[in-house]
Amino acid sequence: MRKLMLFGFLAAAGFVAFLVYGGVSTVVSSGTAYAGTYSYCVPQHGLWGGEDAGLGERDAATLDDESLDITAQIIGIGKERDESPRAWQIAIQAGKTESNLHNLDYGDRDSLGIFQMRPSMGWGTPEQLQDPVYQINKFYDVLLTVPGWEEMRPGDAAQAVERSAFPDRYHRWEAMAVFLIAELGGVTDIDDCRDLPPADERAALAIDFALAQIGKPYVWGATGPGTFDCSGLTLRAWEAAGVTIPRVSQDQFLGAGMPVPLDEALPGDLIFWGAGRSPRAVDHVALYLGNNEVVHAPQPGDVVKRAPLWDGGKLIPTAIRPGPATQLT
Repeated sequence: MRKLMLFGFLAAAGFVAFLVYGGVSTVVSSGTAYAGTYSYCVPQHGLWGGEDAGLGERDAATLDDESLDITAQIIGIGKERDESPRAWQIAIQAGKTESNLHNLDYGDRDSLGIFQMRPSMGWGTPEQLQDPVYQINKFYDVLLTVPGWEEMRPGDAAQAVERSAFPDRYHRWEAMAVFLIAELGGVTDIDDCRDLPPADERAALAIDFALAQIGKPYVWGATGPGTFDCSGLTLRAWEAAGVTIPRVSQDQFLGAGMPVPLDEALPGDLIFWGAGRSPRAVDHVALYLGNNEVVHAPQPGDVVKRAPLWDGGKLIPTAIRPGPATQLT
């Protein structure tokens, strides 16, 4: 089994690795990890987008010995520093994206090492940026200076440290990082279930956030803070209320919460539009305010605004109430 190979290699390398049988199923079934089970819990680390339950194990099985060694160092140094598993996850996703978790002696321009840090940008000397221990500590040091990193999606936090021209690419390795943290770090409880306000108060928090964004420009793919697209606005609005929902509008319809008839929608529910009123063709989402009014980010060239609820031949007769979900198929 690959799990046993992972464990044996890392133990031999002098790093503590805990083998957790059934780790993926344990991790994935625990709270926010999988589509259809979004909860009112904020994960210390974990999956945010309803990933394939076996993806993390499959990705981990492709890692070579150097990648496993560096992963173990990221976890080990994180433990020594008393950093949270979320911090380990962010570092693993960044390292995998930047170098395939290899200590490279080359890169774009003068980039070096696991995280492709640049001497010219003040990350350290070339010698330091070939020392894995220095690099990992430096990554953690910079991560801790990012405001609100603990509440970000892990890939977004990695981007805040790395400042890549391709910010979304760090998300690809969420499942693998969760799997490795469970298998090598002995962490399987991924939820930090906080005391959150009642549902009506959560909706009010989401609405307050969305209304505070009125006037900000629509930019496709944007999730704030200065610009939004339609699903970026609803994502951040419910995130402000302590609820994690998927990123894009169709995924929000299929997996963000409980479907309810449109005529029973309550303030804070998500309202959707799609060609032919089809759930498989969702192309817009708005936050319901009550009294047949929504707040939304409409389209390029426009701004976040309040608007009367409209049909346009595309209004889908089902709203979604964010929270624990039964995934629609």
